Amino acid sequence: MDPQKLKDNFALVAANGVDVAEYFYADLFAREPQLRSMFPAGMSRQYDLLLGALGRIVATVDDHDRLVPFLRDLGRQHHGFGVLADHYAPVGASLLATLAYFSGPDWTDDLEHDWAAAYGLVTKVMTGAAAELVS
Repeated sequence: MDPQKLKDNFALVAANGVDVAEYFYADLFAREPQLRSMFPAGMSRQYDLLLGALGRIVATVDDHDRLVPFLRDLGRQHHGFGVLADHYAPVGASLLATLAYFSGPDWTDDLEHDWAAAYGLVTKVMTGAAAELVS
């Protein structure tokens, strides 16, 4: 995983602002309609939270001392909202679809692999922190 490639790509994608979050959630709810009930009717705050969390994750992707505590906290918070380990796969698929869409011709197999690896780390830390709450 190349942290600088992730940062550069996310800067390109994030330049699209709230459209990124709207696309992500539209994709997620198309894949998993039952997840829609976990979110408020008005999604503007959720869009801000998603973009903020992604920005922070990408900014610290090469600084595990800062990244891991943030992800652990995020995992515990998501557990409190009813997020299950099974939810992470469709979220990851929607994230990759969103990144690919907004990357356009800059999206490559290598970039997809790097994002998948980064999301794998996110999933591992977040689900691990959530599992500690129930054990």
